[in-house]
Amino acid sequence: MEFKQSLAQRIIIAFALMSALVAGSFAVGIISTVHFIEEKLISAGLGGDLNRLLLAESVSDWSHRPKQDQLFYFSNGPGDFDLPPDIRHLEPGFHEVFRGPLSYHAMIEVVDGRHYALLQDQSDFEERERLLFAVVLVGFVLALALAVFLGWILARRVMAPVVRLARQVRHRDQLLGLAPPLAPDYAADEVGELAVAFDATLGRLRQALTRERMFTSDVSHELRTPLMVLASSCELLLENPALDQRARRQVERIARACEEMRDLVQTFLMLARTQREDPTMTPKATLTGVAEQLIAQWRGPIESKGLELIYKPAEDDQASEIRYNATFLLAVMGNLLRNALHYTDQGFIALTLHGRGFVVEDSGVGIPEEKREAMFEPFVRGNEQRGEGLGLGLSLVQRICVNQGWTVSLSPMEPNGCRFEVNLAPTGNER
Repeated sequence: MEFKQSLAQRIIIAFALMSALVAGSFAVGIISTVHFIEEKLISAGLGGDLNRLLLAESVSDWSHRPKQDQLFYFSNGPGDFDLPPDIRHLEPGFHEVFRGPLSYHAMIEVVDGRHYALLQDQSDFEERERLLFAVVLVGFVLALALAVFLGWILARRVMAPVVRLARQVRHRDQLLGLAPPLAPDYAADEVGELAVAFDATLGRLRQALTRERMFTSDVSHELRTPLMVLASSCELLLENPALDQRARRQVERIARACEEMRDLVQTFLMLARTQREDPTMTPKATLTGVAEQLIAQWRGPIESKGLELIYKPAEDDQASEIRYNATFLLAVMGNLLRNALHYTDQGFIALTLHGRGFVVEDSGVGIPEEKREAMFEPFVRGNEQRGEGLGLGLSLVQRICVNQGWTVSLSPMEPNGCRFEVNLAPTGNER
């Protein structure tokens, strides 16, 4: 069974249910016991009174009357003593008799074929029962309230180390290599064992992150040299006047791919070093500067495909004043423009700037609704039939945004296309 309540709420509910069960059992037991004993006492008292009246009848003392709250009847008795029809069917023993709003306890005896009945008003008994019920109900409610209060206190005390451990594990500093272990802060109980398990898991995670950063850094660094060789070779080839137009376009395509690969390598290298380098030492650029640079870079490929490139600068000055990590901003905006070009065959691609972010829109094929939420995962592509991409561009955009404290969202365009909006929240790195 899956519970939706928190652990603290479950502890309080368990206390309340246990208290309700125990208090309810005690209440039922008390009421049943008191009712049984009182019924036995009343039955014994009525039996004694009836025997006294039967004795009086045996000596023909008809002037002897029952007590003020009692009624005495017997078969073929004179006047009011005659046995009424509503109790003639009762068997010998103790009974309850109801006459309209009134109720009586009745004791029936049969002597020599004659029925004798003694009735006693049970108003006092009912009053005592109501008082008993009220006392038991108040006690039950108080016990339940006390159980909830004690459960709340116990839940806070029990959950305090768990909540503290969760906050420590959730803190990003726990992934740093010099982060202190968690276990020494806790007793040798279940929470302490959980802290030991977290220490072991976080240790393995730190090692994995370290290996990933070192691998990314090493690979990115080693790829720079062959990329520079490719770029230099393309420049030399483009200077050769013997190249025909078709060959020149191919070399320009190779040069552009080398440039994109170099930017990607630089982005991965920055991501690998982002927690080890001083943020103030990274290159900075404004939103307007990056947008104009990319518009100049992508205008040719976009317009050569027959698409309209729409660029709308920001209306305020923030886009031209606030400075961001240039490598990451270029990677995010460039990947979104590249993605729009890849999936748009006709219509337009638009880049709109606002004070603390930008929007990239296109009139392309769009992204199926069932894939929309997963588009920022690695190796997920909007249309498997288009191009040779690996589905890493949007994953890289998401990773950079998380790293920098930015947000990226995807929404559909009407009648078709995509709209990506990036909000550049302050991260403390811009100036």
